[in-house]
Amino acid sequence: MAAQRRNLMQSHQSWTDDLPLCQMCGVGTAPNCVYGPDGKGTQSHPNEDGHLRFRGDDGCFLYGVFNGYDGSRVANFASQCLTAELLLGQLNSGHTDNDVRRILTQAFDVVEKSYFETIDDALAEKANLSNYLLPHNELSPQTQKVMERLKELEQEVSGGATVAVALILNNKLYIANVGTNRVLLCKSSSDGQNQVLQIGRPHSTDNEDELQRLAALGLDSARIRQAGQIAGQSSSRRLGDYRVKFNYNEIDVLSAAKSKPVVAEPEIHGGQSLEGVTGFLLLMSEGLINALESAHGPEQANQEIVAMVAAELAQQTSLEAVAQSVVDRVKRLHHDVFVSGRQRATYCSRHEDMTLLIRTLNYPLADAALTPTQGGRICPVSVPYSNSQSTSKTSVTLSLVMPSQSTLTNGTNTASTLEEGTPTPGSQSPTATLQSTNTQTQSSSSSSGDGSLFRQRGSQAAQPDETGRVPPYVDFSQFYRLWGSDHGDGQSMQGGLGPQ
Repeated sequence: MAAQRRNLMQSHQSWTDDLPLCQMCGVGTAPNCVYGPDGKGTQSHPNEDGHLRFRGDDGCFLYGVFNGYDGSRVANFASQCLTAELLLGQLNSGHTDNDVRRILTQAFDVVEKSYFETIDDALAEKANLSNYLLPHNELSPQTQKVMERLKELEQEVSGGATVAVALILNNKLYIANVGTNRVLLCKSSSDGQNQVLQIGRPHSTDNEDELQRLAALGLDSARIRQAGQIAGQSSSRRLGDYRVKFNYNEIDVLSAAKSKPVVAEPEIHGGQSLEGVTGFLLLMSEGLINALESAHGPEQANQEIVAMVAAELAQQTSLEAVAQSVVDRVKRLHHDVFVSGRQRATYCSRHEDMTLLIRTLNYPLADAALTPTQGGRICPVSVPYSNSQSTSKTSVTLSLVMPSQSTLTNGTNTASTLEEGTPTPGSQSPTATLQSTNTQTQSSSSSSGDGSLFRQRGSQAAQPDETGRVPPYVDFSQFYRLWGSDHGDGQSMQGGLGPQ
């Protein structure tokens, strides 16, 4: 079996080639980047992130985001193997919540063991050659060959990945997390309020529960917190990474551990019923989260990303375009902060690979055939505004056009929506004006939009005035009012069109 897995990893074949992709989600990505003094960016290494989005039998859907490091080997293997362990008959509608959690835990265990089976031979060869390099050995041609081979083997076996997986079964949501990726669930209620839930906390060196777990193994939790990393990574749980799994007693900060300190055991949440839920699910790699938090600070990162997604859902006609637009926007924000030279610029000299997966839950997309002059509703979306002298941000509500209710669909096309059994919503679409409240294990935010900002467009197209202009569909008056107040220029605002 191990040889079979090794051969599969070296080929272009996949366990999951025949599984259908889910059409109710979109993925956006961006490669890592290091900025030079001139603001130009260069990619420092090949992309190491991965993702999955499959539709199984019996109303089962599986999504995942993988943040690889020191190569993409573990992320690629885990994305294939996890899918094979979960969607090839292991799950069905008769399973209880306890059954699903057990199957998820077992799947991660199988992935971890199977991966190490694929590098068994390389690890054995590496150990054997390492014994040859004794301290008194001269740097002979033979020794140089051994050193070159050891370097090749290290590249072959090194690396790991953090994983966030979402499973939908029986219209219930289950989240399995290992490491520092993030999962957000945005739910909109019938009265127009949004609630943003961060499901679980990252397994990092500032997670109190993880520090207590490590302390129980005999480690100095204060020292780990101060270091901020374990063997070069901030995660305290991860897939792969043989160094922290087998050689942890050779790593200073881990050497006192009574047993394996860095584990691949997932933290599982759910099942959470999705019955009647309107909103969307976000799976984000650590690189995307860190880029946004580096640019704007961590306080409102969840609210900002949800506002961006809601704004793009109101304008884009495909979920792929929505996800990619949000990733591109985060990338641009990160770059702009770096070149600005402002206070947070020092945190933005580089970013890692970024991945965003969006799964809608009865949430409307814009209609490609609908233009702003052909009807539709104006919905408020709150976006951050900060002045050049202050690091604090306030929330400015901009009005974005939404299509008429009769034209809304969920997904890239009506056919795929009906096939996957997701109804078209008949209620008011959610707004994205968000205010934050936090709890220890999951952070949430909720708000209602300002009703005065909802303006109903008639069925007739807006008529131009005597100058040939039509009334604005995006009201920037509040933004310009704040801008003018901040700069003290006292310029007037006319008709919501900004300074004249």
